[in-house]
Amino acid sequence: MPKKLKIVHISSEVAPFSKTGGLGDVSRSLPKALRRLNQEVMIITPLYGRLIDKKKHRLKIIFSDVVVRLNSQESIKVNYWRGYLMEDLPVYFVECKKFFSKHKYLYGSSHENARFLVFSVAALKLLSLLKYPASIIHCHDWQTGLIPYYLKTDFRYSKTLKQAKSIFTIHNLIFQFGRNWWEVSLADKDYGRTKLPRLADPALENINFVKRAILSADIINTVSEQYREEIMTKKFGQDLQRILKNRSDRLFGIINGIDYNTYNPAEDKSLARRYSPAEPKLKADNKAWLQKKFSLPVNKDVPVLCTTSRVTFQKGFEFIINLFPQLVKLDAQFIIIGSGDKKYLNELQKIARRYPDKIAVIPSHEANQKYETNVYAGADFFLLPSVHEPCGLNQLIAMRYGCIPIVREIGGLYDTVENFNPTTKRGTGFTFETEDEAMFYAAVIRALENYKHKKTWNNLVKRAMKQSNSWEIPAKKYLELYKKAFKD
Repeated sequence: MPKKLKIVHISSEVAPFSKTGGLGDVSRSLPKALRRLNQEVMIITPLYGRLIDKKKHRLKIIFSDVVVRLNSQESIKVNYWRGYLMEDLPVYFVECKKFFSKHKYLYGSSHENARFLVFSVAALKLLSLLKYPASIIHCHDWQTGLIPYYLKTDFRYSKTLKQAKSIFTIHNLIFQFGRNWWEVSLADKDYGRTKLPRLADPALENINFVKRAILSADIINTVSEQYREEIMTKKFGQDLQRILKNRSDRLFGIINGIDYNTYNPAEDKSLARRYSPAEPKLKADNKAWLQKKFSLPVNKDVPVLCTTSRVTFQKGFEFIINLFPQLVKLDAQFIIIGSGDKKYLNELQKIARRYPDKIAVIPSHEANQKYETNVYAGADFFLLPSVHEPCGLNQLIAMRYGCIPIVREIGGLYDTVENFNPTTKRGTGFTFETEDEAMFYAAVIRALENYKHKKTWNNLVKRAMKQSNSWEIPAKKYLELYKKAFKD
């Protein structure tokens, strides 16, 4: 194994170029943390033609009209562009206008598998063009799941990639390929060993990228230790628990971090007032700004509870909506910001119209990105009663800004939020165990009761802000995982 690794991260989104959620953050922050550990790192991602501004990001074309052979009968032409995430950390973009420049969204076409098959082959072709002898090819989530499979099949004789080890990170097992896996009939399910269909063959859209990655990758990991255990059970395994258990010796859990340079209330210029753990009372100015911004009564003594996640069943919005008849009776305000399931958004907007002094709903992904840290800086509590949660970054960012989480003890939430004990004065949030509305409501009541005791509350805010959730420790754990791939 070389002393200095050549690490290639391949992801369908990388902030700030493209982002729909935590994957974009991780694909930016982890490579940066590894580069700071003196590793040689590059990133490969699609060029979404209607979303990524080439001039703004100073992208330069490096290869034009490259013929990429997809199989013995099909090929496609692509271009490759290069930009930089930071000094000595290049980001390469695969431009294929047919598949990545038609729409203003990253995902959601009827041929997602075809799109990301093309991207996968083109990414590996780029490494050959660059003559880049990668040590580690780190693949993120289902969109890159075919890459470990290709390294064991079509690219197994590549001179450039012959030493490369593949790491496949499961960010959320519910997403396995370009459609809902549970909607595929038993007769059409992919068993992971057959030859891939041609690009135009409808059967390609049933190919399970994640299953093939699990079967082929040298190392598999997921984004929290608790989620690693959960996905080997029938309840959370999304029909892949058996093969995950069979490869449990190669399955690891590493909790995500957040970029402390990006998320820092002491230096965040978007805030009404910057502050630090030494002076958390300055949050009050941000609270007033937030209440005014979203047309809620400005009152520093009324606790503000926020959510900034995708509005989906997974994030616990069934609980939140069912509890609102009780929640609106509390002396509290609620801010819900984000896009997602229209059924939940419509219901939340109805409640907001009925109780305009209690709840503000902003159903926008763009607003979520624009006001995310403003909301954490101004709110007192962050709600995330998830049904399942691989890791979650929102609660980590919330704590960084002194916004106390109220979360379910599941997946990464279990690993990152310690239940507050007023007797021992330990803990960083308020947690509940089971998928139960009454327990969620009890956690909210406990949180609001503790909020009334200002000395206790201020100490809790300081403790949450001082939590060590940067990428430094996870990045070192990933380095150890890369080394393990070579030893095995």
